[in-house]
Amino acid sequence: MKSYTINAPQQIDATIELPASKSISNRALIIYALSHGGILPKNLSDCDDTEVIIAALKNSPDIIDIKAAGTAMRFMTAFLSSTLGSHTITGTERMQHRPIKILVDALKSLGANISYIKEDGFPPLHITGKQLTGGHLQIPGNISSQYISALLMIGPILKQGLELELSGEIVSRPYINMTLKIMAYFGAEAQWESENIIKVSPKPYINKAYLVENDWSGSSYWYEIMALCKDDQAKIHLTGLFRNSLQGDSVIQDIFAKLGVRTVFEESGTDATTTVTLTKTPYHLESFTYDFTKCPDLAQTVVVTCCELGIKFHFTGLASLKIKETDRIEALKIELRKLGFILHDEHDDTLIWNGDRCEASMAPIDTYEDHRMAMAFAPTCFVHKDLLMNNPQVVSKSYPHFWDDLRQANFLIKQN
Repeated sequence: MKSYTINAPQQIDATIELPASKSISNRALIIYALSHGGILPKNLSDCDDTEVIIAALKNSPDIIDIKAAGTAMRFMTAFLSSTLGSHTITGTERMQHRPIKILVDALKSLGANISYIKEDGFPPLHITGKQLTGGHLQIPGNISSQYISALLMIGPILKQGLELELSGEIVSRPYINMTLKIMAYFGAEAQWESENIIKVSPKPYINKAYLVENDWSGSSYWYEIMALCKDDQAKIHLTGLFRNSLQGDSVIQDIFAKLGVRTVFEESGTDATTTVTLTKTPYHLESFTYDFTKCPDLAQTVVVTCCELGIKFHFTGLASLKIKETDRIEALKIELRKLGFILHDEHDDTLIWNGDRCEASMAPIDTYEDHRMAMAFAPTCFVHKDLLMNNPQVVSKSYPHFWDDLRQANFLIKQN
């Protein structure tokens, strides 16, 4: 088993080329395929999640292995159901225990031909694609937004289009809006008809050039680094971000403004991309309450940062963390205890730290096949010298050159 020993630099002045957004890349690729190809989107992510979609679309094998890529599983399930061909789609052992029944049931109600190969409600799936009828469909709004986006993206090629009614609370709305904006760019007529109904007309996509912006989710770890570093003169420059981003996780700049990090946008020219500079700024926060319903992928970063800064917290909106690459709520509790912090959870959607401490064992941090566990814990080396981490290579899921970027910023990373 590979492990790293990680130590932080005394000073930081680094320029980092962030990875392209995998969320935008994956949506743009599916729409590219549904528009029958043409101009491939530019600046596609080189992460595992995007590469498995590229390989599936390019090679169209009988058996499609999407590995640990949850986004790919959901998007490709809808894509394969609505396009001609017969395929089996599968993934890692963990993927075969991540639920997909709500999406499969929704697709079947639209006329899809999908069967479970092993356990009902979970991958692997056998899919025989065909043109689907479409029409009205109702699903819960509190499920993963990837289910909703998967359905929306095939809407324009359905005979009757799609009217999607979301019942109950709608989580991760920014990701749904991201999908709708990318669809609209490619010529789709898709918009909110009311607070909980989205209508997609049966109007085909138009393929055209598209530039993928860099990843605000990936920037969050550099915000954490700035918050935890001891260098008052530290500067981190992050390139390729959009000021008016499609990404809901761009809210990271507002969250970390409360945690002592200032964000400055460089004026951009004709291109939409710009460079963001992070610096330290005074803060006086003793406790923090926040609802992560709209940005659950930022939760691990903020939880770890607050613990290390000694800021008590009450974080809600975390229900989707239970069905991610791992049960992130339980993983955070276990790993932060190794660093001396005792967290409590409630109602399967809330994490609380009231200041409870224990003796830190400093046992190696485990990453649970979860890229965000590795990246959220790496900056704790500013507080804990010789931080040990198991299976650090999991970052390839979304940020393959994360460790190289840390080395560029003068972190000392030794493979054990």
